Amino acid sequence: MKTIVAVDNNWGIGKKNDLLFHLKKDMQYFREKTLNKVVVMGSNTLFSFPGSKPLPKRINIVLYPGGKPIDGCIVVQSLEELSAKLKEYNSDDIFIVGGAMFYRTMLDYCDTAYITKVEADGEAEVFFENLDLRAGWELVDEGAADADEGYNIKFSVYKNKLVKTF
Repeated sequence: MKTIVAVDNNWGIGKKNDLLFHLKKDMQYFREKTLNKVVVMGSNTLFSFPGSKPLPKRINIVLYPGGKPIDGCIVVQSLEELSAKLKEYNSDDIFIVGGAMFYRTMLDYCDTAYITKVEADGEAEVFFENLDLRAGWELVDEGAADADEGYNIKFSVYKNKLVKTF
């Protein structure tokens, strides 16, 4: 299982249930990594998408305790139900895509994290775990700085040596 996220200098990821930055190259990177894959999220993340619609050309799984069915999504009510559902898919095709609490819950089960680092302070309200400080995680690849919508970004890949089974 993998995770993908864009973070600011403080590992911030969001504010007012929205992304900190809307960056074309980052969105393209996200699309390339997740297209025709399984994206897994909490309900707030789904509702933050345009029109609260699932991402096209992906299997969208939403953890939504007490929630109703959502067109185009597989809705699971609990982590136990999510675990059972995820076993139906190749773990290399599964991407955790948010939000902050869901990232925290699932991070230990991910073997790879694709992190877009944005050189800025987005004045975030919610944060991703700083993988540079987290035991077991190692930066294995980092691209050169690139300009995107007026910001400098780097695409970074971290690997988890202490992956838990889900």
